Amino acid sequence: MNTHPSVLGCRLDPLTMSATLDRVEDLIDKADPGKHAHIITLNAEIAYQAYYDPALLELINRAELVTADGIGIVWGARRLGINVPERVTGIDLMEQLCQRAAQRGWRIYLLGAAPGVAEAAAQKLQARYAGLTVAGFHHGYFNDNEEQEIVADIIRTAPQILFVGLGAPRQEWWIDQYKNQLKVPVCIGVGGSLDVISGLKQRAPGWIIKLNLEWLYRLIAEPSRFKRQLVLPRFVGLVIKSRFMGTKSK
Repeated sequence: MNTHPSVLGCRLDPLTMSATLDRVEDLIDKADPGKHAHIITLNAEIAYQAYYDPALLELINRAELVTADGIGIVWGARRLGINVPERVTGIDLMEQLCQRAAQRGWRIYLLGAAPGVAEAAAQKLQARYAGLTVAGFHHGYFNDNEEQEIVADIIRTAPQILFVGLGAPRQEWWIDQYKNQLKVPVCIGVGGSLDVISGLKQRAPGWIIKLNLEWLYRLIAEPSRFKRQLVLPRFVGLVIKSRFMGTKSK
């Protein structure tokens, strides 16, 4: 039974960034050989999809940790009476984990984005966090025939953290399918973070992020995202409905 707070039925761990980092460190330090943690950074788009997709909802709810990635989730959670102290986005969590990995001697692996991007991101991270060990990297444009080679490479290099940037929810399904075979203590989906870290794309300026308008900046920078953003008013409607009915039933 899911005893965690939830937004539209999706489990949520309302933690600060600091508490999230400590939780991840605990998952690595106490890693069970037969259990491998899946961390999901939840946004409104994925929560909306999961509302209508029972299999995706089940996947989210069996993850070891689900953070409030998007401001939509923070807003929805607070409207439902859940005290969410702050956003814990995929890219910010990734940066903070790389810093801690450098300090603790954890090895990381980067999977995703276009050819060359993961390698460039690895170089930027190693320059930023002295002592960081990148066990390996691979682009996300692989076919079915290459998949087992990637899995074998991750197993061979034995990282403590696997960052998967295949886009949601594809990255969540990929982690769920392979996490037990990979035997990586912590796997986390990070969406387009590799594009930003590599320098291929620019993140919103800090003041825009603080105003919780990063979604608007991304929409202006990438007009092709407009259709995806149409989910947001529908998500808001479901949250309001859920608040007054006290249920996620449609």
